[in-house]
Amino acid sequence: MICRNAQSAQRTAIAESVEVKTLCSANNMIMELYRFAPNIIYPDYIHHGPELVYLLEGSARQDGKWLEAGWASSAETGTLDSGFLSGEKGCLTVAVYTRSKYI
Repeated sequence: MICRNAQSAQRTAIAESVEVKTLCSANNMIMELYRFAPNIIYPDYIHHGPELVYLLEGSARQDGKWLEAGWASSAETGTLDSGFLSGEKGCLTVAVYTRSKYI
């Protein structure tokens, strides 16, 4: 399956000042870009499936540690994401996860 950016709708995510663009999806998996405005606290959540994240631009704090562009992480089902704060200039991430992320 080939997905084109022009076909993807941009929408506002769970948190205020966070833009999300769906890039593509298949077999209950989805890939999205998350653009965080500066100094945004993202709500804590439990992973209902595995998640992969890559920080493309800017910086963010996760669990008290500052992260820069090039940082990557993976989260297993049932784990908690907490304490996320976008940096002074915001940040851009790409995330891949199961559609059941927020169930």
